[in-house]
Amino acid sequence: MNAHDKHKQEHSAQLADCFLTRRQFLNRAAMGFGALSLAALFGEGVVLNNAPAAEAIADSLLPRTPPLPARAKHVVHIFAQGAPSHVDTWDPKPALAKYDGKAIPGLDGVAMASPFKFSKHGKSGIEVSEVFPKLGEMVDELCIVRSCYTDIPAHEVATVFMNTGSSRLARPSLGSWVLYGLGTENQNMPGYISLRPGGPPPGGSANWQSSFLPGLYQGVSINTKVTAVEQMIENIRNPYIPLKEQRRQLNLVHELNELHAQNLQKDAHLEARLQSYEMAFKMQTEATDAFDIQKEPAVVREAYGRTSQGNQLLLARRLIERGVRFVQVWAGGWDHHQDIEDRLPASAKEIDQPLAAFIADLKQRNLFDDTLVVWGGEFGRKPVKDRNGNDNPGRDHNAKAFTTVFAGGGVKGGTVYGATDEFGAAATTDKVHIHDLHATILALLGFDHTKLTYRYNGRDFRLTNVEGNVVKGIMA
Repeated sequence: MNAHDKHKQEHSAQLADCFLTRRQFLNRAAMGFGALSLAALFGEGVVLNNAPAAEAIADSLLPRTPPLPARAKHVVHIFAQGAPSHVDTWDPKPALAKYDGKAIPGLDGVAMASPFKFSKHGKSGIEVSEVFPKLGEMVDELCIVRSCYTDIPAHEVATVFMNTGSSRLARPSLGSWVLYGLGTENQNMPGYISLRPGGPPPGGSANWQSSFLPGLYQGVSINTKVTAVEQMIENIRNPYIPLKEQRRQLNLVHELNELHAQNLQKDAHLEARLQSYEMAFKMQTEATDAFDIQKEPAVVREAYGRTSQGNQLLLARRLIERGVRFVQVWAGGWDHHQDIEDRLPASAKEIDQPLAAFIADLKQRNLFDDTLVVWGGEFGRKPVKDRNGNDNPGRDHNAKAFTTVFAGGGVKGGTVYGATDEFGAAATTDKVHIHDLHATILALLGFDHTKLTYRYNGRDFRLTNVEGNVVKGIMA
């Protein structure tokens, strides 16, 4: 055999090459896992060519122009946590009176007629429950989506699902996605603020988390049960070190971080911590003014109602005025399994005057067209009496039907979209899933929900997962 033939044989595939000894297999597998670990130490940006593009967006809260024409610049999401009964508020069902106390075909239990009267309001003639007298007067500004539905009628799961688009895995919240896409107009204030009256809601911080998005897109949760700014935002002021010295300390920390990034690697968690320090420093002046509703004229405070919900919505208006991109207002107390005739009007009263005043205030200040207002819960209620009901029963959970109300920011006022069946048991016409709601909100802000993505663990994630359709029928 000449040298050429020998070289060819040595470099051709041999049958023996298809088999490995146990020692050879373990050796090669171990080296492969070691390489993966080394890649993780270097960071994803060393391996993935498209990582710097994501980082260029992720490192800034500066305002950005959306890729599509936008109808809204800000979002105020009023979350009626606890699941309001749609058939007692926005979705009248005369058939329930006909079947009251009787079995409904195809449903378990006996029908329960709404104890509340519905009447037509405004030029649009939309029927609204008597529990919303002030909002009834504003109905020509509202777009009422009666055909919403979700996946699971359990409070914690459905609450997190409404806020993140995921019922199982930890995903970024709606507000975080909005902030990631648009940035914010005020660099001295958080771009995403969650106003809650007291303790954490079902699901806790998962409702305003940024998850795998950079930490600067996480919502800042504010306890509005207290009224003093120093109590709402704990440790907002440093009583020991003046602002000038704080600035010098932060500058030194940033310089040390740059050295760390150059000599070792850029640490996302460390970056997020430093950004939170920087924001806290900036907030010492601007936030103390924004959260001080005592500066509002007495006539304005009276219009909102001097209540917890009224103060929250007045705060929301002050934050929107100052360029905050996304404000969530938690308005709970809607879990009415019993005594609905007494308890539902009390819950409705808490939001009726404040929300009507909020809409009127936005219009007066020329903020209404730029602000998308959303009101709704995590699911609806059944048209039958709760099994635990007594002489004054309530309604049980219902994932198949609920109502979401929109206003401002590019939606058609004085309109009703979609419908449920004659009893309100399930959405039937123009059904709107949670992913559809999210896709529509992003569309009103100027985004194609399929293209607002973030690469994480080798996959492009989005708010609507692999679903979602824009509800074009509600857009002006």
